[in-house]
Amino acid sequence: MSDFDPARTALLIVDLQNDFLDPKGAYGRAGQSAAAIAALPERVKPVADALRAKGGWIVSTQFTLVPAKGGEPMISPHLKKLRPFLRKGDFQPGAWGHQLVDTLQPADLSVEKVAYSAFYQTRLEWLLRKTGIDTVIVCGIVTNGGVASTLRDAHVRDLHTILLTDGCAAFSEATHEATIAALATVSETATCAEMAARLA
Repeated sequence: MSDFDPARTALLIVDLQNDFLDPKGAYGRAGQSAAAIAALPERVKPVADALRAKGGWIVSTQFTLVPAKGGEPMISPHLKKLRPFLRKGDFQPGAWGHQLVDTLQPADLSVEKVAYSAFYQTRLEWLLRKTGIDTVIVCGIVTNGGVASTLRDAHVRDLHTILLTDGCAAFSEATHEATIAALATVSETATCAEMAARLA
């Protein structure tokens, strides 16, 4: 693994939010859950704790459904087709469901995102430049969606990326494994245990 300065490093947590992971959240209510996804916060926590201890940053990106008039969420057609159970109040800014799960709180920086990539039409790049962050350790959900898109966008911005191979998950293990293999061509990889040990 390449050398990096923990103080200039962020754990970039993609979409580990209550509405995705908690049984009372939007996906939990609809029975849309996976054991691999539910296990992520506890697995990632030692990395977050170790990075905090070294002066690094915790950056949470949160999928957001922006409320329109009357509070009805603006949902893209493809998402509405895939997830017809989404309703008013889900992934709403400031709401409990929108927040980073308690296990990984607190985040030093938070960014609302409206698409797969946390860089798309957000302030993320500006925040990373302002804070001097040049390395991002990427984790979260889903591997083939928000994680892959965000990591690739970090890569093209010349940020040093490290993908936590067991710190992300998808609804299909085959999809997760195929995506990890593809991303390994543009990013360093490590398990959560390896990264926590490295930081310690």
